[in-house]
Amino acid sequence: MKQLSSGPEADPPRVSISVVSHGQAGMVGNLLADIAEHVLTPIEVVLTLNVPETLPFDPARFAFPLRIVENATSRGFAVNQNAAFRLGQGRFFCVLNPDIRFDRDPFPGLLECLRDPTIGVAAPLIRDPAGSIEDSARRFPTPWTILRKALVGAGVEYASGADVIYPDWVAGMFMLFPHDVFEEIGGFDERYFLYYEDVDLCARLAISGRRVAVCPKASAVHAARRQSRRSARYLCWHLSSMMRYFRFWALRLAWRRMA
Repeated sequence: MKQLSSGPEADPPRVSISVVSHGQAGMVGNLLADIAEHVLTPIEVVLTLNVPETLPFDPARFAFPLRIVENATSRGFAVNQNAAFRLGQGRFFCVLNPDIRFDRDPFPGLLECLRDPTIGVAAPLIRDPAGSIEDSARRFPTPWTILRKALVGAGVEYASGADVIYPDWVAGMFMLFPHDVFEEIGGFDERYFLYYEDVDLCARLAISGRRVAVCPKASAVHAARRQSRRSARYLCWHLSSMMRYFRFWALRLAWRRMA
C-alpha cells in the first residue's frame, strides 16, 4: 500500500472524507471538484485507489488536504473504509461514493443532526440525476421484502416531509459518523467483502441504542450503477453478504422489536 499526500497543512479537519475508486477516477475528479467549489466545512479527503489507475487531475490543485492510498491488491469495501478511518484526523468520518455529486455543502445540515447524541450516523436525502428521491433509506431487510423487491422493484420506504427521518438503515453511498461512535462500534465488519456492510453496521448501532438519521436539509445526487444486476461476480457477492447478514442479525432484530 503506497500513500501520497497533497494540499496545504492546516488545523485538524472537522470531517474526514473517505472515497474508494475502482477505476472511477473520472467520477472522483468530478466529486473532488464539487467539494472544492461548494464545501466550506473544514475537511480532508482520503482517496483509496483499489485498482491501478491514472488520475486525470492534479491532486495538488485542490486547496483541501488530499491523501492518496494505492492498494497493491484489491480490497473489500469494509477493509478500505476502516483503513481510511484510521488515517483520518477529523472529529467526524464520512463514507462517500465516487458517483455522488452535490451543488452545495451538505455537511452543516448533517452536523446539525449529529448534535443529537442518540444519532449514530447521519445521511443526506439522496436524489437521482432526474431529481427523484432514491431508496437509500430503508427498513431492515427480511426475506419477504427482498422477494418483493426482486418481483416488483424497490420503492421509497420513508416520506421525506419530516425535518429528520429515522430509517432502520441508510446506504453506504453517503454516511457521516461521529469519530468516537464509528470507533466504538468497531467500524465496518470486514467479513463482508461487498454489500450489506452498511446494513450490518446500522444493525449494530440499533442494538447499541443509537438511531440512524436522514437529514433532508442536506442533499446529494447519486447515479446508481447497480452492478449486482449486471455481473455474476457482483451478484454472488451480494447473495453471500445477504446470507451472512441474515445468519447474524435477522432473528436478533426481530426479537428486539417484539421486546
